[in-house]
Amino acid sequence: MSTALGVMTRPWSAPEPEANGALVRVLVVVPTYCEADNIVTLLNRVRAAIPAADILVVDDSSEDGTAALAGSVGEELGQIRVLHHGAKQGLGAAYRSGFAYGIARDYDVLIEMDADLSHDPAALPLLLEALDRGADLAIGSRYVHGADIPAWTARRRALSKYGNRYASRMLTLAPSDLTSGYRAFRSSALIDADYATSRATGYAFQIELARRVAKAGGSISEVPIVFHDRNTGTSKMSTRITVEALALVTWWGIQDRWRRLRPSR
Repeated sequence: MSTALGVMTRPWSAPEPEANGALVRVLVVVPTYCEADNIVTLLNRVRAAIPAADILVVDDSSEDGTAALAGSVGEELGQIRVLHHGAKQGLGAAYRSGFAYGIARDYDVLIEMDADLSHDPAALPLLLEALDRGADLAIGSRYVHGADIPAWTARRRALSKYGNRYASRMLTLAPSDLTSGYRAFRSSALIDADYATSRATGYAFQIELARRVAKAGGSISEVPIVFHDRNTGTSKMSTRITVEALALVTWWGIQDRWRRLRPSR
């Protein structure tokens, strides 16, 4: 049991069979690119947190042996698969591939999380419990009561927080942490949101999917997480990714406002 979030959490296990005899099936999708220093620890911790879930590692042709390490852990623990991308295609493409894999195999819940240990697997049960309470998308948020980012400077915290606030107001969306990559979806919500036609490649992908879920009528909930900076490996964040997110949020906001104005004209 863990108290990392200030509340007691426990390993999650699938609920009892539904009336039609079907079990809730969960797939954790983990995109990787050169995460050899972290992947073994991450996979073991995810398995400890939610033993009933399956894990899919989507690897963008890492040169450091990440995929091979994930495969070895899969042979040891079971319920772990590696999906190989032929080249580095970006975060959005990795998740789209992972979601397609899960939906084609009838998983009920699809979870996103980073491979760099910034997302504490101990919080996975909280995301699943939010879906149990009726959410279609549960976001692991850094900006709700009970959350924390212990290693960030005040400047970095402010830039992230106000960037998220801009996205929320521009797109008239309620969540306070639209860029968080730690989240759980009902598969039905992803299908309703037409996730496969999304276009963003970097962290704007997270904003794009939340927007699509909301526009499709889905319910979005936030749960508090403790966000940790990576200790090993290299950050994938870049100026290009930040600019992409800002430009797309602005463009989507303009589109939404134009569509709302058109009927009155």
